[in-house]
Amino acid sequence: MLVLETDRLELRWLEPGDAGFVHELMNDRAWLEQIGDRGIRSTADARRYIVERMRAQCLRLGFGLNCVTLRDTGMPIGICGLVKRDWLADADLGFAFLQRFRGQGHAFDAGAACLRHARAVLGFARVAAIVSPGNARSIHVLERLGLRFERMITPPEETREVCIYAIDFT
Repeated sequence: MLVLETDRLELRWLEPGDAGFVHELMNDRAWLEQIGDRGIRSTADARRYIVERMRAQCLRLGFGLNCVTLRDTGMPIGICGLVKRDWLADADLGFAFLQRFRGQGHAFDAGAACLRHARAVLGFARVAAIVSPGNARSIHVLERLGLRFERMITPPEETREVCIYAIDFT
């Protein structure tokens, strides 16, 4: 299901057929270091994760992490969207891209589209983002998108602190 478009990108719900891409992304060194190991060891694991976690949230809430594809080819290059966590009051913007597509402005383009959608369509007054303190590239993208640092927090069942950034639309 197509959710958003930019000049260069399309954002759509993840499908079980995206399992190979999700397996590659979630086993990327930067993903493992900055986001964490989700236990995705095979395409079958990725397919289950897509169906039970990613699509389930989209179906339940009407938003979630989207597959970001190049508009002209349809090639999956990353994920971007909004996640709702039980321990965080606001939905949070998340994004990750395959290494060969980083540094090309895709995270900014997709993130900006998601924030516009959050405000105009979903009616959110505020969106947060969670980022590892050492993830300078993602912090730079968040700041360019207008999010500002608020505080450090240790998520439940985690041992390391993360930064909370947020933007108020009011």
